[in-house]
This record gives sequence, C-alpha cells and structure tokens, in this order.
Amino acid sequence: MGTETLLTRRSLLGLIGSATGAALVGACAPSSSGSTHGDAQATGFGFTGWSLNEASSKDALNSLLATWAGNNHVKLRKTAFPYDNYLSQFTLQARGGELSGAAQMDIAWLGQAAALGRLVDLGTPAAQGGYTPAALTSGKADGVQYGLPWTTASIGLIANQDMLDQVGAKSPPATIDDFEALLTELKATGVTPYAGSTKVTQLKDIEPWIWTFGGSIIADGKVTLGDDGSVEAVTWYKKLYDKKLIAPDVDRFDARALFAQKKAAIYDDAISGRGAVAAASSDKELAKKLTPVPRPVVHAGDTPQAMLWGHVLVVFKGTGSDRATQLASWLTTDQAALTTWFEKTSYPPATSAGLARPDVAKDTYTSRWSSLITKTARPGPFWGYPKGAQMDTALATQVQAALTGQASPKHAMQQAASDIKALMSS
Repeated sequence: MGTETLLTRRSLLGLIGSATGAALVGACAPSSSGSTHGDAQATGFGFTGWSLNEASSKDALNSLLATWAGNNHVKLRKTAFPYDNYLSQFTLQARGGELSGAAQMDIAWLGQAAALGRLVDLGTPAAQGGYTPAALTSGKADGVQYGLPWTTASIGLIANQDMLDQVGAKSPPATIDDFEALLTELKATGVTPYAGSTKVTQLKDIEPWIWTFGGSIIADGKVTLGDDGSVEAVTWYKKLYDKKLIAPDVDRFDARALFAQKKAAIYDDAISGRGAVAAASSDKELAKKLTPVPRPVVHAGDTPQAMLWGHVLVVFKGTGSDRATQLASWLTTDQAALTTWFEKTSYPPATSAGLARPDVAKDTYTSRWSSLITKTARPGPFWGYPKGAQMDTALATQVQAALTGQASPKHAMQQAASDIKALMSS
C-alpha cells in the first residue's frame, strides 16, 4: 500500500469499502475539469486526512483505500495530521508541493485551502455525482467546486429527551421565549440547562444565533456586525449567562462531557455528537434518548438557523490528479462504501441516493436532523476568506468580552466588525 506518515489526533471518522463498484468507478469516473497533467493511468499518488489514524476509523479507512488501490493497481502514499493542526500542516506542505493526489478537508477550511492555488476544479464530477444541493454548496469556495462532498450535515442543538420529559417538555421549544422558559425549568432540576459555548475556542457558535435574531454578519462582502440583529443576539446570550442558564468556560469538549454525565440537558454539536457523548457516558442507552432540536426562532414561522458541517475531498493539481479524482468520486458516491460509512460513523451520506437508503431513513435521529436542521443550514460567514479562522476568533473574543462585562454588546459587536474588516484587508 505504499509508505505511510501517520501522526496522532483525536477521534472522528471511520469507513470500510467494498470491491464492488471500485473497478467501475476507476474506469468510468470523469476526469476533473481544470486539472493539468492529470494522468488518468497514474500508478501512485497521495491521500491525506486526519481520519487515517483515529482509533474509530483508521482500520476501516485503510481497508477502504486498500480495496480501491488494489482494484486499480495504484500505490497510495498516506499522510495524516492531527485535526487540531491539520489546516496549518496541510497549508505548509501543500504550499511546498509535498502533497499530491486527494485530501480530506473540513468544509470550514475550504476557502483557505483553495487560496493556495493548488486545487483542481471538480465541477464536472460533482455535477455527475448525485450530491444534494446542500452538499454541493459545502464543496464550493468563491463559486468554484473544489470539493466532492464526503458527508454533509450541520451543527445544531442536541437534547436529552428524558431530561426534557422530566419538566413536561414533550416537544422541542419552537421560539426563543419557549426556549428560555424551558431552560429556566431545567435549571430548577439542578443541571446546566444549556451547555452553550462560552470559551473563545468555540464561541463562533454565536453565529447561528445572530442569524436567528436577523443579523447577517457579512452581506455583499461587507461586515454588518454592530447591527440590531447581532447586538440583540449577544444581549440575549448574555442574559442566559447572567441567569446561569449557560455556564462559564465551556467549549465543545466541556459541553460533551457535561451532557454525557447528564449534567446538561441541551448543547450545540455536529450530528456526530451522538457517537461522542454515547461513548463517554455510563448510560449505555443514552444514544436512544437524544433528539435533534431545530434552533428556536424569534417569531413563530421564521426559518430555523444552522451552520453547515461536513467533510469534502479535494484534489491537488499535477500528476495523478485525474486518478485521484476517481478515488474521491468513489469514496463519496459508491453505494457500498457509503453504506459502510454510515454504519461505522453514523454520518449521513452527501448524495440523494445515499440519503434515500432504508438504513438511513429508519435512523430517526439522522433523518430528523437532515430534514429539520441541515435542510436550512448555510455556510459559515467567513469560510470564503483566507483568514476565516482568525475572523471567527475575532468575533468570539468580543462575544466573550460582552458575556463577562468587559464591553457592552453594542461596543463588542462594533469592535468585532472593526477587527474583521482589518483582517479582510490585510
């Protein structure tokens, strides 16, 4: 299977493949538009991803890659970076020309990866892959289809239905007022009602709440923070903080721990949160008690807000790019591979045919999430910018300043706007 460079990282994905369909896709997958010296018959290229050495995924993904490589007589050079510094390592080595073939990419990083100028336009295979509209959107940067969607979902609210039942909440709260009332009732039971993020590392979770209150964050390329919607959202979030309906110093990992220990009733996470909290909980039935909650709206009838979440596969320009595109197409569209992907990870497929499969449809958690949360999800406001991650941090820093009383919500949002504008122009 070629040489391997594997570095450690935290848990995430998994997948095994099937030989069925591998030869078909290898022979028939379209070559990528925009590739140079693609070499559809290349016998060796690279595959880079953070899932290659995760405990939950490395054996499965390595098996899948071995299946495809064996059927297509290709040697894959595999490289894995830890998720937490994946983008920086990817950028460093891609810029130096050390990476080739296909690579796994978080959709939030796609704009920054595309700015390197090394990625192939995958518009042709994307159009022929049967991906959902939301999935195709997740693979675009600056209007170009740089990614083939591997899994597409969203970040939303997850609740422990048993804990909601204890206070008589048989259905999720529809409006902000209903949500706040529910949190107040849950607080009386002695738990953290909502383990909303309050650390800078994850306070970008405020962005869908800003959308909920009518803010746009960025509109027509201009930063709009400091408008009524953003100020109202942060003012409301601070109210939850002051009333102890959310807790200080909480990020995603803290929230998962609180939720797994049944010390929190609701928290924000990607759809994959089910596996993370179930694995960490002493309650072996916890996964069955989880319910996806559409984000409450200000006025009944408003559209619930959510941010897209998922992974795509990108392809580097140069020798082997056409062959690597065949691999990326197979990983993301082959029905047998997608079946195993869902079985091993519970991540929904990114194709319409994959979502229509009985095993996906009968999974209530996944089907509810897809129809109630992902259906109206949208890309992050800063994804298309090379300094998008720094823009998220600039906003998060000012939200935390507002929560802790170091700045008023209005001043904090105005300062965030100033800081983000500076990043845009630098």
